[in-house]
Amino acid sequence: QLQAFGGGLVQAGGSLRLSCAASGSQFINYAMGWFRQAPGKEREFVAAINWSGSSTDYADSVKGQFTISRNNAKNTLYLQMNGLKPEDTAVYYCAAKAARYTFTSRRDYGYWGQGTQVTVSS
Repeated sequence: QLQAFGGGLVQAGGSLRLSCAASGSQFINYAMGWFRQAPGKEREFVAAINWSGSSTDYADSVKGQFTISRNNAKNTLYLQMNGLKPEDTAVYYCAAKAARYTFTSRRDYGYWGQGTQVTVSS
């Protein structure tokens, strides 16, 4: 089970850190990802991380702006978001796949959190 939190309302240029808490003892066996869905749009890939945290992948739109990380001892995934823009406004979802490597397609992920709203005002 995944639970995402940390969203909120922030002004453009601000920062937020999202967290995703995973239940169970096998977190280390899962590749993790963040996706987002804006109103009227499809859910899109944001960032992914492999089981150990040694490999990451980002959507072009967030490279250099967002950082994905994980703490396997705490069963927690993070997304540090800096320099937020109004176009980053969306519901952000964490996802897990029982695999070692990074995946960028939402169809690859079998487990999803409930989402957390991020709203960036201009």
